[in-house]
Amino acid sequence: MADLSVNYLGLRLKNPIVVASCGLTDSVKKIEYLESKGAAAVVLKSLFEEEIIIEMEEANHSMVNRPFVFPETLDYMDSVAKKDLLQNYLDLIRESKSAVKIPVIANINCVSSQKWIYFAREIEDAGADALELNLFFLPSDNKRGEKEIAEITNEVITKVKGRVSLPLSIKISPYQSNLMNYIEGIDKKGVKGIVLFNRSWSPDIDINNFVITAGYVLTSPANMGNTLRWVSMASNRVNCDIAASTGIHDGEGLIKQLLAGATVVQVASALYINGPSYLSEMLDVLHNWMMDNEFNSLDEFRGRMSQANSGNPASWERVQFMKHFRNFT
Repeated sequence: MADLSVNYLGLRLKNPIVVASCGLTDSVKKIEYLESKGAAAVVLKSLFEEEIIIEMEEANHSMVNRPFVFPETLDYMDSVAKKDLLQNYLDLIRESKSAVKIPVIANINCVSSQKWIYFAREIEDAGADALELNLFFLPSDNKRGEKEIAEITNEVITKVKGRVSLPLSIKISPYQSNLMNYIEGIDKKGVKGIVLFNRSWSPDIDINNFVITAGYVLTSPANMGNTLRWVSMASNRVNCDIAASTGIHDGEGLIKQLLAGATVVQVASALYINGPSYLSEMLDVLHNWMMDNEFNSLDEFRGRMSQANSGNPASWERVQFMKHFRNFT
């Protein structure tokens, strides 16, 4: 039997498939089912920075409009305003940890280092095995340049690491100028992992009602190429673990990302389309492929086809595009 186990964020996983942050990880019952079907770890559905701040501001606004408010009252509201939303999240961590054996990774979707930072300690106290920060800076934001984005990212990492000892991973967008420099900068801050990549909201237009709607919510295998490229390029250039995300829809996609250098893959869309039981099918493909190629462990082939190890680094870049169109008739 091939050994599918892997170390990710300092955690020992039974295989390299992690269920990404999504609606499939928002309840204990769903997480238990994912574990039974082969998930090696789950990333809980995101808690958004904006949700915390909006609740806090609404509560504070109602208090400061009174004739007189003690400073202690505002301090109290600053924490209690978040109670329901945040307490539910902490309860999900605690209850999930009691119900399953696989690691439970908390997730905060953030764009700044504002007051939400304090909550990282509560996540740690609730028993989460790790914390994933989903950083997404819109490419349309012309007020934030490359330097400022790097500074905000570093500030977030520094403040969170100063609060907790949890293994920390950073999930980023591909829409950064000088992306490899950005990835290497995150690695130098001492994080345990980096997730390539998060997925932005995709708009569509309803031409009959003239409204903007959501479109292309789920990924497809066609979306995997960009992640595959950057995983292969980051492999051997960073010290932290790499999680490949976006477009991994089958066992072959899983194998390709491992060959490119990924430590684990994160899946969501494939499970929405095929159901959680599809996890076992993906793992069967990986196991059978390893047996056919006489690999006993993931370490024997991980990164074998990365840019550094492929023997043809240019094949990961523009040359393949040129070859394709030169021969196209």
